[in-house]
This record gives sequence, C-alpha cells and structure tokens, in this order.
Amino acid sequence: MAFVVAVAQRKGGAGKSTVAATLATTLALAGHRVALLDTDPQQTLSQWYRLRQGQRQAAPLQFEAPSGWRIPATLDRVKAESEIVVLDTPPHADTDSRIAMRAARLVLVPLQPSPADLWAMEATLEQAQAERRHIALLLNRVPSSGRLREEVAAELARRKLPLLAPSLGNRTAFAAAFGQGLGVAEAAPRGTAAAEARALAQAIEQFAKD
Repeated sequence: MAFVVAVAQRKGGAGKSTVAATLATTLALAGHRVALLDTDPQQTLSQWYRLRQGQRQAAPLQFEAPSGWRIPATLDRVKAESEIVVLDTPPHADTDSRIAMRAARLVLVPLQPSPADLWAMEATLEQAQAERRHIALLLNRVPSSGRLREEVAAELARRKLPLLAPSLGNRTAFAAAFGQGLGVAEAAPRGTAAAEARALAQAIEQFAKD
C-alpha cells in the first residue's frame, strides 16, 4: 500500500502547492511511482499540471484533482497503483481537508520562518492531531541571512515539535520551475534548490520506510 503524505497549512502564502509539486516530482525522478492529488479548490496544481504536458524533462507522474465525495475513491485507486501519494490539501479546515489528512500517514506542514506562520500553523496541527496523524514541519522560503530561522527553529524545539532537518530556501528556482509545470530537480537539477529538494525527498523516503 502506498505511503500517503498530505501537505497542509492553513496560512496562505506558505508555499504549500509548490512544496507538494517539488516533493512529488523529486520522488518521481528518484524512480518512485508517484501520484499527486490536488484537493485544493483553488486548483493551483491543476494549472501547473496543464503546463507540464509536453515538457520533455518531466518525470512520469500520475495526477488527479478530486473533490468532495470523490476523494476517498480516488485515493483508494491511486494507493493501489502507486508507491507514494502526495496530497495538496485545502487551506482551511473543511471536510476535504479532514478526508485528506485521515488518509495520510504523514502530514507535512510547510511554514516560513516568521511569527505569523508559527501562529497560523496551530489550527493545522490541531486538525492533524485530532486525526492522530504523524506530523513533520518543513521550513520553507528560508532567507539566506538573518536570525528568524534560528529563532523559529528554537521555538519549535522548545515545544518539542518535529522539524525536518532539510529546509527549502527562498530561491527563485522553485518559482521558475513551478511556472513551467516542473519541479526544480527537473528544471535545474544541478542547482542548490534541486539539492534541497532531493534532501527533502530523502527525508520523506525515510518516513515511508519506518
């Protein structure tokens, strides 16, 4: 049965859809059979996937955009066909978000190193804990300098929240790849951003093995 990762964050602008696409494409490049599901009504990943068609460097990837009552049936089908399923979830605590979290073994919560993101993640953590899901936090869009990263990481450590060792920097390569319907490891495989994406994928692979 496939390992299911739900990428969830109630705060807008945390980079949830980009993280989901980055993770799914990097895992696919590593040779995994990956399905990417867009359950967010904003359908950002659906637009991304349309751009992906015809891109020669795009790794094979199954994509679905179910909503409402279609989500459980779609999940059951793709779990039987895939090794890893990545879910992009709605940015609010509605039924679709609960269904997605309930189906996941891991809820991956991206947050920028800022107090606002720390405050906004509380509802996501509460929902994941209510569904008794494993949680991992990912620092995203991390600036190259400044103390905010260390301060946020220290606060997460103080609260004994599970922060992943890899993080994704505030790099234009992520947005540029996303705008082409690609992941950064596909669009710029030799860059620093691609190395960060591979480190994230390896961390998720370890969760899948445990």
